[in-house]
Amino acid sequence: MILPITAYGTPVLRQMAENITADYPQLSTIIANMWDTMYHAKGVGLAAPQVGLSIRLFVVDTEQIKPDDDDDEPIDEVGIKKVFINAQLLDKTGKKYAYNEGCLSIPFVREDVTRPETITLQYLDENFNQHTETYSGFAARVIQHEYDHIDGILFTDHLSALKKQLVKRKLDKIAKGEVRTDYRMSFYNLKKR
Repeated sequence: MILPITAYGTPVLRQMAENITADYPQLSTIIANMWDTMYHAKGVGLAAPQVGLSIRLFVVDTEQIKPDDDDDEPIDEVGIKKVFINAQLLDKTGKKYAYNEGCLSIPFVREDVTRPETITLQYLDENFNQHTETYSGFAARVIQHEYDHIDGILFTDHLSALKKQLVKRKLDKIAKGEVRTDYRMSFYNLKKR
């Protein structure tokens, strides 16, 4: 089932998400719905807070992105498609580089964000098997973006003060529900009326 994506300005996007256990209610359904929602919105990652759940869960599929030979950005030759539960970032290494990021919760706003090239992460998969893995390039970037979501951080938080000021009007419009997307969204300020 395709779920509405939580818009900028909704408190759940600023909360530190909670760890979950294997008996979390309807977990397999939530994961399936997150995949459906992400693909419908043409995303490469989606975190549970983006569908209104303050739990440490996100999904990533970079297999759908094909490397561009003309692009200088480090895109992995082989993508990943994984579920990450209770993830903990263990290490960030490598050269930092800027890449133009966007977010399904912040439609029509894209800005360069600088992140480390390589990360090491410990997480549980959908079967609650534990993994410790290292990712580089585009997969590492998407994981860091989604990991930020479960820590209550948005990509716009990484912007300089000047860039934040330049996107403030767009963010205010999103928070007020004054944006139209090709996918369903949930706006906190509209619910309060």
